[in-house]
Amino acid sequence: MPAQRSQKADRPADSADGPRPVATAAGPRAGAGLRADARHNRDRILEAARQAFTTQGIDVPLTAVARRAGVGAATLYRHFPTRASLVTETFAEQLDACVAVLDEALEDPDPWRGFRTVVEKVCSMQAADRGFTEAFLSRFPDALDHDRARARAEDGLALLIRRAQDAGQLRADFDLSDMTLLFLANCGVGGGSGQAAQAASRRLVGFFLQSFRAGNTEPLPPPAPLGLDQLPQPPPRR
Repeated sequence: MPAQRSQKADRPADSADGPRPVATAAGPRAGAGLRADARHNRDRILEAARQAFTTQGIDVPLTAVARRAGVGAATLYRHFPTRASLVTETFAEQLDACVAVLDEALEDPDPWRGFRTVVEKVCSMQAADRGFTEAFLSRFPDALDHDRARARAEDGLALLIRRAQDAGQLRADFDLSDMTLLFLANCGVGGGSGQAAQAASRRLVGFFLQSFRAGNTEPLPPPAPLGLDQLPQPPPRR
């Protein structure tokens, strides 16, 4: 498969330091127990990867990440045997933040505030961090369980929508697919850079949230058959 060939292409031959470990998804505690100098190198790699993925996307050459971190390619691969493990670890905090946003919104006693918070924060993440959006949508074989994460997100969003509609705060004809419509639109305006992308995203979200409020009674066309799996995917890796 293309993704697997690309990962092998990214991987140098075993060095004199010994063979690299079997590829596994990195986790939040993956750096525990390292010597101070090794932990320092690992932190530098993660910071360099974060900067490179954010500005250039997750297909940036890993040799460029190593150069940015000031380490050799062999050092990078000792800590992160595959691109998937590096991407997963780099964006672990953002993924945790997405889960936390949804969980907090579901616990908010004000259904509209919970709904609005999810819309604003997720769209802000999209606009701010190109690499994170690609990481969430990619399908690395040893990285995140995207189907499970997406199903959980859709279930949580459906519950938020139902609560806001039951409270009379969200228009009755709002559909779960309208969330995908919003995220698709936000992907478009967030394709710029820096403050302009963030400003465009906030403006778009403001327009959408006003149109979502109950009281807008003019009927809409039927919902589009869209799900979160139909957000734009990164181009195939070669």
